Amino acid sequence: MWRLAAVLGIPLGLGQSEYDAMLIPGWGLLVLPLLSLAQEGLAWLTLGLVRPWGEVWPRWLPYFGGRPVPVLAAVVPAAFGAVACSVYGVLLVWTTLHAEMDIAPWGNWLLTACYLPMAAWGPLLGAVTVHYYRRRTHG
Repeated sequence: MWRLAAVLGIPLGLGQSEYDAMLIPGWGLLVLPLLSLAQEGLAWLTLGLVRPWGEVWPRWLPYFGGRPVPVLAAVVPAAFGAVACSVYGVLLVWTTLHAEMDIAPWGNWLLTACYLPMAAWGPLLGAVTVHYYRRRTHG
């Protein structure tokens, strides 16, 4: 929501230097929404670790359709994603605490409220990945 608001020109308490860093106006008008869509797509895949549809390939897929998803085909990318999201979460918190941003105090609170849940995504993804592995391997 934060990125889309920035692209739409909704005031977020940011100074012009912050918009310049996000390449707005310019490529940021394309990159920020695409980044959000990519993250939403990956978040949607996370649901496959806790829902039955994550255990069987969709029927419409040629060759794979209706077959069980190999456990490691789900666990390896999910584990990599958990590590990557955890590292990103740590960097996000560190940057939030130490960055010198051109932002109003209310904008900083809004930014923190929008991005803080991302810091928890890595550990939570790790937990559901372990659960998926244990459930699918009975171990």
